[in-house]
Amino acid sequence: MDRISRIGVFAAVVEEQSFAGAARRLGLTSSAVSKQVQNLELDLKVKLLNRTTRNVSVTEEGAIYYDRARRALNDLAEAENEILELGAHPRGPLKISLPQGLGITCLTEGVARFAATYPGVTLDVSLDDRFVDPDADGLDVVVRIGTLKDSSLIARRLASCPFVLCAAPGYLERRGVPRTPEDLAGHEVLVYSRNTSVHEWRYRDAAGEVGQVSLAGSFRSDSGEMLCQASIAGVGIVILPVFFVAEHLAAGRLVRLLPDHETWPERDIHAVFRPNRFQSTRLRLFVDHLVAMCKDLPWE
Repeated sequence: MDRISRIGVFAAVVEEQSFAGAARRLGLTSSAVSKQVQNLELDLKVKLLNRTTRNVSVTEEGAIYYDRARRALNDLAEAENEILELGAHPRGPLKISLPQGLGITCLTEGVARFAATYPGVTLDVSLDDRFVDPDADGLDVVVRIGTLKDSSLIARRLASCPFVLCAAPGYLERRGVPRTPEDLAGHEVLVYSRNTSVHEWRYRDAAGEVGQVSLAGSFRSDSGEMLCQASIAGVGIVILPVFFVAEHLAAGRLVRLLPDHETWPERDIHAVFRPNRFQSTRLRLFVDHLVAMCKDLPWE
């Protein structure tokens, strides 16, 4: 067995935390697995694993070697996939997470077209407004709205995503039309409960001045669609991404407020994925597809 194969055996032992578990995964005998790890230790002249009758654990040197080895093995697997996909139809799994509102409103048809175009790609698409981590959740690509903070991830901008302040005509007839941001303090402003920060509106005016105003609201929801429908029903003012309200603004069911002010900071929509020197063809094709889809969004 060559060095790379031995490294794979060692990685399997670490991940299964036993020689028997690694043997079952690899289709080998426990003695063969143990022998290959011993040979790797002899090659490296260092002890990689602590062995007892009950368990196996990595040494300090073994932990360092495993971390680098796992990344190298992942790179090799991606490189193999890349070669296999050259000149052929892309195939393999792709796990995707989309914000629920944006996904349902704007992306479902486009994602379905991708699935029809590349039947060899096995898509697993989740729609969820919670913050997801590509590494922790085992996702290939995540679409996010907002300001990105994960410097360890790769992000590709798809589109802008302005947040719009609006209310139903009936509500404005009862409560009056706010003429300044400060007027909002006397209004019912619906609360998006997934936002963990204080309930306030941050804005920038036509002169470029930035400000903020504290808000009050007795209606809360973790669903943008629910907040939108509550606002249409006259419950209060709502601040939502444009894709929730664009159709209702055009139909007159909602009225945009304070048009000389914009929600600040600006938000964008990004496709976010883990860095890898050998990105699979299926991942690149899907991200390119997202970019093309988002060029056709009405507000773009």
